[in-house]
Amino acid sequence: MARARGLASLVRGGTIHLPPPALLAFLYAGLIGLGAVLLRLPVASITVITWSDAVFMATSAVTVTGLVVIDPGSELSVFGQAVIAALIQLGGLGLMTFAVIVLSSLGLPIGLPQKLFLQEDLGQTSVHQLLRLVTVIFQVVLVAVLLGFALLAFVMVPEMGFGEGLWHALFHSISAFNNAGFSLNPDSLTRYASNPLVNIVITALFIVGGLGFAVLSDLSRRRGWRQYSLHTKLMLAGTALLIVIGAGGFALLEWNNPQTLGSLPGLGDRLWVSWFQGVTPRTAGFNTTDTAGMRDGTTLLTIVLMVIGGGPTSTAGGIKVTTFLLAMLATAAFFRRQDRLNAFGHGIALDQVLKVMALITIGASIIVGSLFVLVLSEDGDFLELLFEAASAFGTVGLSQGVTGELSQMGRAVICFLMFIGRVGPLTLGFFLATKTPPRVRYPSSPIYLG
Repeated sequence: MARARGLASLVRGGTIHLPPPALLAFLYAGLIGLGAVLLRLPVASITVITWSDAVFMATSAVTVTGLVVIDPGSELSVFGQAVIAALIQLGGLGLMTFAVIVLSSLGLPIGLPQKLFLQEDLGQTSVHQLLRLVTVIFQVVLVAVLLGFALLAFVMVPEMGFGEGLWHALFHSISAFNNAGFSLNPDSLTRYASNPLVNIVITALFIVGGLGFAVLSDLSRRRGWRQYSLHTKLMLAGTALLIVIGAGGFALLEWNNPQTLGSLPGLGDRLWVSWFQGVTPRTAGFNTTDTAGMRDGTTLLTIVLMVIGGGPTSTAGGIKVTTFLLAMLATAAFFRRQDRLNAFGHGIALDQVLKVMALITIGASIIVGSLFVLVLSEDGDFLELLFEAASAFGTVGLSQGVTGELSQMGRAVICFLMFIGRVGPLTLGFFLATKTPPRVRYPSSPIYLG
């Protein structure tokens, strides 16, 4: 009965009323469909691509993942590459954010329904200050992409010529800031492994993009650590910690590996690659060395970093840094016999901890279930398939060579993971669950755990 009432509440007066998370999921699906149609146009490709190729590439672009089944640099025309870049920007910026920017530029009013959808798209708990946040997002995106474009042009224009070099610089700047990982080079950024400018610009773009627009807005309005919100403090501290773990761990595990760092001649080259490969699993997706040649320990570390991802309201995916940190804080509080959760002088409500548990449980269930299907349908190594699943769920884009060999079933599973990773695992709950207030309250009883 509760399920029937929940479904009936979606239809009133012959009109379907969907909650914001569900509607946003349908909007992203619609954008993927439009992108696939555009990529199937003869003008979009140099070689003939199938509908399966087009849908996969469009899904990867809209979800800002970067996994590819065709080489966009050699198999897509400039028009097709521009479609990919546009899908990346729309997917990374957020459809409702883009819509509000357009409405504001046209001087049209933005009503409460639009604000509610925007609130869900940006992961905010309140509709207040949303328009200010949208303004900050637009300014940050514009400045970051244009600055990255200008700096990358100093490297790519001399190498490729004026027109092609400018286009490559713009494409990679858009892809990097949106944590997409798409590259027009067949070897990603391996050719720039020891180039300081490319290493600094690309990583700066995807780290800033992965912090989250809420953090960037807070940094622009407040001065000093004490004035920052708890969310900003957690994101800055968590990001710094994960960067150190990622870069240091990669260097430690791969230093003498002849297939990765061991093949590089100098200390500087190894440090640059360690830095890049240590931060790129946080949903960026570019690589400057052969990820298929990594040792199993490094592969496992990369999988963990990919699942954690970046920050909420960002261009990154994963369960998010704040989710990971709250899980660690809750674990520490349990062992300290604390009944309240605190961080940086702020208390954390119980409902936040419950949301963390839901995110981790749903995320793990989705990854494990999808991996089970991949193991049954594909011939790849188990660790390689786990790497692929984690990369898709975290909307990262790193691969150990499995993507191009996927069957149609495998492609469908990876597309599903990319889509869920972009719209958020909790969105799935809005389709599966109905809120029903309890009619009876029962006394609590002890349960033996562990």
